[in-house]
Amino acid sequence: MKNKLIVIVGPTAIGKTSKAIQMAQILNSEIISADSRQFYKELKIGVAAPSTEEMDTVKHHFVGHLSIADNYNVSKYEQGVLQFLGDYFKTHQYAVLVGGSGLYIDAVCKGIDELPDPDEDLRKKLKDIYLNEGLEPLRKQLEVLDPEYFQVADINNPNRVLRALEVCITTGKTYTSLRQNEAKPREFEIIFNFSFQYGFTDGIFNFAY
Repeated sequence: MKNKLIVIVGPTAIGKTSKAIQMAQILNSEIISADSRQFYKELKIGVAAPSTEEMDTVKHHFVGHLSIADNYNVSKYEQGVLQFLGDYFKTHQYAVLVGGSGLYIDAVCKGIDELPDPDEDLRKKLKDIYLNEGLEPLRKQLEVLDPEYFQVADINNPNRVLRALEVCITTGKTYTSLRQNEAKPREFEIIFNFSFQYGFTDGIFNFAY
């Protein structure tokens, strides 16, 4: 049988962690966090990280494994999780992925486009423009360099604007042309388990990814 990654997603504070622990206990599996706020050991408040008792009940991975000073991104997360699963599935049939960071979940399930690493000097220059002049001049530059992406991007999000500009300037190509959005093959089956709660009713909806 093909190894299976069970993915539990849903809104904040509906019990995803407890549901993941229950499922992991039934499947004799371990849990991988896809909540980017839980990666950093210094962040203790407002991140809904699993408690010490919960982590003693079922082994968790990618929780508190970083410092806020570390250089980390979604690409490194994708590589780290896939490497972990490659070894893990040699002895386990199931793993449980739980989180609220859609970008990180997509990275594991579908992969992300291979974009150039940030140029630190360029990033500093763009950030200086943002800090001194605001987002508007960066938005105008992005509209010139990649009008197609400008039409669909969240242009009020400075991180999105800065990253797109970095790619355009570094490669000489549009950000749009490098974002293929094609799902990459995985060696394991992915099953989503969408936890939801509405009013006084809660339940589980399962579907194959």
